[in-house]
Amino acid sequence: MFALGASLFILGGILWLNPDLAARLSVDQLGVATVFFAGSIPFTTAAYLQLFQAANAQTPVPAELPRRRLAWFGWYPGDIGWLGCAFQFAGTVLFNINTFDALVPGFNWFQQDLAIWAPDMIGSALFLSAGYLAFIECTRSGGFWQPAQLSWWIAVVNFAGCVAFMISGVLAFVPAAPADTVWATLSTVFTVAGAAAFLLGSLLMLPEPQPGL
Repeated sequence: MFALGASLFILGGILWLNPDLAARLSVDQLGVATVFFAGSIPFTTAAYLQLFQAANAQTPVPAELPRRRLAWFGWYPGDIGWLGCAFQFAGTVLFNINTFDALVPGFNWFQQDLAIWAPDMIGSALFLSAGYLAFIECTRSGGFWQPAQLSWWIAVVNFAGCVAFMISGVLAFVPAAPADTVWATLSTVFTVAGAAAFLLGSLLMLPEPQPGL
């Protein structure tokens, strides 16, 4: 699901950066925005599944005891794994909001900042926090430099994607006066870069981690 969402974000970014390609494919500006919104749905789905897994990843219940009820969200703010998943899920929900709002035409600069940019910034900040917590959780036992471990690479690549999304969010601010389109272009470039990192990180998660990888 993460790979699907990331792929759609990459596609949306490429179409936005290449209007001629979008025109040849008969995809207008609304169509590009729809691709981004479509990509936010599997992102949120995957983030929830990860949160669900973290909420139920407690010490196994002995066979002689009653089975514990499943927790749909849980509340373990002291658990760094659960907290990172919670931040990430909240961030994806905000991406749902901002990409949906981007489908609405006719916003002025203030409405764009309020309905599109603000959720994007907050969501990106939550993603950055989640990526940092995941990296801390991954490295707290073996140190910050573990290139021989697959889990370390996953955490590093995903954190890089979070940083790229954060930069993209900052650059996407819409000022009251018309701004140079280079900022919107750079914002989209960083969105594509972040999505590419998330795609790589999600693909690295597919193989079952083995000792020594």
